[in-house]
Amino acid sequence: MDEARRAAVAAMLGARSVAVVGASARAGSFGERMVTEALRGSARVHLVNPRYHRIGELACASALSDLDEPVDVALLGVPDSALLDQLRAAADAGARSAVLFGSAHGLRDEVRTVAADAGMAVCGAGCMGFVNNAVGVRALGYLEPDPVPHGSVTLVTHSGSAFSTLLRANRGFGFRLAVSSGQELVTDTADYIDYALDDPGTGIIALLMETPRSVTRLRRSLLRAAERGVPVVVLTVGGSPRGRAMVAAHSGALAGEGAAWQAFCASTGAVRVGDMAELADTLELFAAGRRSHRRGSGRIATVHDSGAERALTADLAHELGIEFATLSEATVATIGERLDEGLAPTNPLDVWGTGADTRSLFAACLRAMADDPGVGVTALAVDLVTEFDGDTAYADAVVDVAKQTDLPLAVLASVASAIDRPTAQHLRDNGIPVLEGARSGLAAMAHLAGWPLGIDAPEVAPQRRTTSKTGFALLAEYGVPVVRTRTAQTHADVCAAAAEIGYPVVLKTAGVEHKSDVGGVVLGITHEGQLADAYLQMSESLGPSVAVSAMAPPGIEVSVGFVRDDAFGPLVVVAAGGTLVELLADRVIACPPLSRRRARELVDSLRIRPLLDGWRGAPPVDVEALIDVIVAIATMAGELGDVFDAVEANPVIVSPLGAVAVDVLTVEKPSPTTT
Repeated sequence: MDEARRAAVAAMLGARSVAVVGASARAGSFGERMVTEALRGSARVHLVNPRYHRIGELACASALSDLDEPVDVALLGVPDSALLDQLRAAADAGARSAVLFGSAHGLRDEVRTVAADAGMAVCGAGCMGFVNNAVGVRALGYLEPDPVPHGSVTLVTHSGSAFSTLLRANRGFGFRLAVSSGQELVTDTADYIDYALDDPGTGIIALLMETPRSVTRLRRSLLRAAERGVPVVVLTVGGSPRGRAMVAAHSGALAGEGAAWQAFCASTGAVRVGDMAELADTLELFAAGRRSHRRGSGRIATVHDSGAERALTADLAHELGIEFATLSEATVATIGERLDEGLAPTNPLDVWGTGADTRSLFAACLRAMADDPGVGVTALAVDLVTEFDGDTAYADAVVDVAKQTDLPLAVLASVASAIDRPTAQHLRDNGIPVLEGARSGLAAMAHLAGWPLGIDAPEVAPQRRTTSKTGFALLAEYGVPVVRTRTAQTHADVCAAAAEIGYPVVLKTAGVEHKSDVGGVVLGITHEGQLADAYLQMSESLGPSVAVSAMAPPGIEVSVGFVRDDAFGPLVVVAAGGTLVELLADRVIACPPLSRRRARELVDSLRIRPLLDGWRGAPPVDVEALIDVIVAIATMAGELGDVFDAVEANPVIVSPLGAVAVDVLTVEKPSPTTT
């Protein structure tokens, strides 16, 4: 962020003076709520409404121009019909920023222009405002908890409803800064993140995003957070076709699909969660401040008082792809000495028995699990139901262990409604997170155990290569092996091409995207007579333009390419290739450029991965050659992603002899139309 932009955002979020435009004394009105919230904060409050001379103890000015000082932020609680006039008035009066609560429908471009001309920061439109607990500023149009719980979390959310929900969550985390950013017409998520990162009191950043804006700056901000060691947790919406349509209708902008968001988060070290429950559990776990001695291990441990619930947890973890740590021999021995006969010292662990001192037994097992070098996060998985006999052994056991270690420790409850709230509060008061759902809690544990995420940052020398080449020539320029190919439009040209290449050859129609679907591919042509018959039939049905190519060795078909996303830019796509692309939907997506390590991770995550190692007696193929292709096309995506909407090498045949592209599709980005 440039310094002028940074200063405007800082003036808004750290406002020492605020003007409430549309202030009212009418009970229950929007104007009254703005006044109430402003007076709860630390900033000097100026009221503006020509209908009043005073509201309560404060004088009320007729217009912003009548104020005796320029304000840091103007809260514009006015209808859209008056919004532009009041925003211009705020700019003319020297206001550094504004909060727009209305929708600004049909006014978005004008709002941006006024703000840009005045160098103003703007929260909204269509927002609920913000609370900055670090300096005591409350710039809200709706009544929120007073005080908003204090803590280390910075929250930025496009959703106003989620803003209020999280401020009222009553969980084991509180807020340093909370922003309902709305449509982000001017000031966006990247600005708020940069402000938070300038504050040493920021411990974790939570984002709820409908639409990514200013993706280049957002990427830079998230990488800065990763460099500083500040976790960023991201919840996105609009990943389904129906969800994308809803987001477009709601915010006037398109959202990236879930896979694109996942690729973006992976490239920036951000933790992506799936719903509000997972977001809350993840925030509570990270906000506790405990970090694993095995950072990035991604493996968890759970201790149970029920064999059935242990099995349910194992089933759910498997479904979610979450790994339990393999316990060391020392840990197994330590736990085994404590267990009743018939119980096995395994992870997840069933500790229940008769005649034991519950508190000491569970404490000893929890401590052994937490100390194990392979464990990232440990949880006591019990439902904190009300104990009518006053038994507090479970909670006491966790508190005992928490006092003995600073390793990650939590309580995992499966049913939130059954939790005894005083017990949960007692645990939270002792710095122990209470995760309020089996699915969301396990996911949160995996997030913490796997943090920090390894960020792929290969060093790629900037090199703008020739952009006039397409097809095989483009692939070859980037070092991708391609089959020898010649184009032809007559019978004589076809025969000459085959003679030059050498039989056997492949005949393909030109200019058709899915050639095999229309009979546009003939494989294994071994002589001129067969070639002549194939060309005659193909030219009559599909046209005379064809390509003659050498036969690739038998192998596994993989698709490698990139597509341009409207929000995120070029995205590398690796998938099961050939005719299986659409059928299997076996694909992975990543942001370019890619290191060989990251390219290998993409290959390993494909469902067809076992085929590459040799399946049912087939020889293994040259995976390293496939990785070469992926890295090359990722480099192409980074350099030419503004030239092409899509480039797809499909299939790339991967064999024991290497990898070779046998077909390629390029889609050039349309030139801007002129009027």
